[in-house]
Amino acid sequence: MDWDKLRIFHSVADAGSLTHAGDTLHLSQSAVSRQIRALETQLNTTLFHRHARGLILTEQGELLHDATRAMARRIDTAAARIRDSEEEVFGELRVTTTTGFGSLWLAPRLSALYDKYPDLKIDLILDEKVLDLPMREADLAIRMKEPSQADLIRKRLFTVRMRLYASPVYLAKNGTPERLADLSTHRLICQNATSAQVSAGAAMVQELMSYDIPSLLNVNNYFGVLQAVLADLGVGVLPDYLIEDFPEMVRVLPEFESDEVPVYLAYPEELRQSKRIHAFRDFVTDELIARRQRLRESAEQQSE
Repeated sequence: MDWDKLRIFHSVADAGSLTHAGDTLHLSQSAVSRQIRALETQLNTTLFHRHARGLILTEQGELLHDATRAMARRIDTAAARIRDSEEEVFGELRVTTTTGFGSLWLAPRLSALYDKYPDLKIDLILDEKVLDLPMREADLAIRMKEPSQADLIRKRLFTVRMRLYASPVYLAKNGTPERLADLSTHRLICQNATSAQVSAGAAMVQELMSYDIPSLLNVNNYFGVLQAVLADLGVGVLPDYLIEDFPEMVRVLPEFESDEVPVYLAYPEELRQSKRIHAFRDFVTDELIARRQRLRESAEQQSE
């Protein structure tokens, strides 16, 4: 089958328009249309339903688009591996992680990576959805559980616990809870227990809800929870990795916390030799080593 026709079909399927696909491919609309008709003739099927608002894939078109999407990702992978030289790190790296970890821990530290590799282009995809790494929806993932997808290289980075935090201003005004039952006189800021989050966090919120807390603020990610806590709105359920960057927050009810949440870095086996993957993995590892050292030194100072 003619790859050039498949390439044009793939562009039309993505764009939903002959005109837009032609603009991307630098071809006229009539040239694109001829190639699509020729491919439909070759396959003896109709690939698109045509209507005034654009093009919609038929069932047969969907099947072919799945195939061309997989082919395009494989080609992207091959091109990326070719571009990775033995000495330099450059090009695009698509990294996916959760909204909270990506916005609150990872993004603020990326300057160290860019200082070392200024030609690196990071596409940071913050989403609670687990993307398909073998299908190249992303190159590398940092997730709050061990990846279940096959053919992945995985590395356990560290563990997180969900804890309760509040601002000094809020506690000065409203008092500090001494036991869980005291939360009934406070505002709780958290993710809804049914929203997409780590299971340990959801279990912690469910337990807190059993204490009949009348005032509640639900936010759909930890970035929003943090901002509300810093704005003196209440007691927030937040991951413990935040406290180093926001030391002004006060831990509330220190005996109460979630189970450990493992944090994993993972990438496809086929990217094992990628210099960009190595650079990013080493950057995260170095940052975590430095973090553990700072926490150890802080603990030693407090014990003196």
